[in-house]
Amino acid sequence: MKKSYRVKREKDFQAVFDKGESTANRKFVIYFLEKEQDHFRVGISVGKRIGNAVTRNAVKRKIRHVLMEFTDHLKQDDFVVIARKGVEDLDYQQVKQNLQHVLKLANLLEKGFESEEKH
Repeated sequence: MKKSYRVKREKDFQAVFDKGESTANRKFVIYFLEKEQDHFRVGISVGKRIGNAVTRNAVKRKIRHVLMEFTDHLKQDDFVVIARKGVEDLDYQQVKQNLQHVLKLANLLEKGFESEEKH
């Protein structure tokens, strides 16, 4: 994922938390802030309670990969994805389903978008 697609600075994270809205499901919390920009920007947060550094990085990679699949269907806002305990036990498809669910709850995915793979 390109750097221009990431929320990196503390100031940007804080703006999303302070001024934005949030929604959640059992595995993810999403804070989002509407912005006028060319494309979405995302920050990913995986806390220490999820596991060691190797586990946390694996979870972040899965989240990033799912977001890259959804790139063309995401609204042009800033948002922060926070992983909850238990996400480390999910396989890629489960991460994708849960992330798609919470993005729809937050109204960040385009209407009518359905993942190609249904189980």
